[in-house]
Amino acid sequence: MSVGTQSGRPLRATERDAAGEDVVVTHEDIDRAHDRARVTAARGGSGLRSRMWLLWLLIGPGILVMLGENDGPSMLSYAATGAKFGIGFFVPFVVLTFVMALVVQEMTVRLGAATHRGHAELIFERFGPFWGWFSLLDLGIGNFLTLITEFIAVRAGLGYFGVPAWAAVLVTLLVLYSALLSHRYWTWERVTLAAAAFNLIFIPVALMTHPHWGTVGHAFARWSPLPPFTRDTVMIVLSDIGATVTPWMLFFQQSATVDKGLTIKDIHFGRIDTVLGAALAAAAALGAIVATAPLFAHQMSADNFQAAQFAQALQPLIGRFGASLFALGMVEAGIVAAITISTSSAYAYGEVARRPHSLNLPVSEGMSFYAVLGLCAAAAGAIVLIPGLPLVFVVLVVNVVAVLAMPPALVFLYLLVNDKEIMGGVKSPGWANLLALGVVLLLTAAGVLYGLSVVAPQVFAWIGGR
Repeated sequence: MSVGTQSGRPLRATERDAAGEDVVVTHEDIDRAHDRARVTAARGGSGLRSRMWLLWLLIGPGILVMLGENDGPSMLSYAATGAKFGIGFFVPFVVLTFVMALVVQEMTVRLGAATHRGHAELIFERFGPFWGWFSLLDLGIGNFLTLITEFIAVRAGLGYFGVPAWAAVLVTLLVLYSALLSHRYWTWERVTLAAAAFNLIFIPVALMTHPHWGTVGHAFARWSPLPPFTRDTVMIVLSDIGATVTPWMLFFQQSATVDKGLTIKDIHFGRIDTVLGAALAAAAALGAIVATAPLFAHQMSADNFQAAQFAQALQPLIGRFGASLFALGMVEAGIVAAITISTSSAYAYGEVARRPHSLNLPVSEGMSFYAVLGLCAAAAGAIVLIPGLPLVFVVLVVNVVAVLAMPPALVFLYLLVNDKEIMGGVKSPGWANLLALGVVLLLTAAGVLYGLSVVAPQVFAWIGGR
């Protein structure tokens, strides 16, 4: 066996398999093996303490993908929802969207654990190069547009404190690049999880508005009708769906599941991870809606609000401290999502281009992976510095685009999780397929409604008037 080293650390080893062929053991393989050794040791223990330690070792991708999707445009969408419509219809509706996300993301856990392949890689292998590159292009465009909105959120949130736009972009890039310094998936995941936990800051902000809990309970107990059926209403509905269910989530969680090294034995913990992430993200999303609902009650227009304006509008109601927490929540949402979404693009590129793609890689071995990750973020940050960019409009449109792109992505996911050749005994059961079909139909119907509002406004107005 031959081994190379760098600073005393083994980078790769060459061994021979049973057939006498050379097998390369990379730095990525060695780091992942260390992580799996800890999982094996924890699984061999007994009692609650060992089980909780095992859960701690295996959670990560599900929480990250859910809190990562509570990104800048998502939190701005929820804030706009509360300010424009209050909590009657949209509080239970947003919970429903997280249930939809849970259905979809559970499939990616099983797919990643069963195949040890990323989503883009599987599409390439099972459906051919055309669809592989198509999925990469579709994801790349959507991710880049979304990255722009993450920098918008950070810029607007820090703008509340008087931080100039260029400095806000620089801070985001520094945090993103700093998270990569360890060249270790485990460290990257834990650092990003710690940052993502600050998404829950919207909950205390909501409490500072002293919400009427009877009204909140009534919203769940007796789901209020949809507000007047207008194009703006459909835009908010689609934006809230796009704030919860988007294509990048499929690619990120499946690739992260593979990079983390989860196996079929770990699927149960992957589901717990995803449920926990959905619950935390839903709580933060509802916090943003409840926090801005007083703006609706005071009949304050939110049509042109950015993150800074939302915080400023809330300041008379919850004070400078509460408004500062709201602005900081927007900053956190943008930064964490910038990290996860740029990583999703880098994973997908590496999978389709057959290049090394892991956060366990040193820069020398993962040059293309880190280049895609870093350059996408830097380019998105530069665009945000363009003077006169219509920030809120861009945010809402990007969420709508995410909804329109989701049905094709779900078709690939559905076909893959029902492919017995690659899934074996964890192929989707009938009830899961039925739920997935419901999600596809709902997203398609929402997309058709929005299309009618754009290309046939007269028909749309007629529907709304009935």
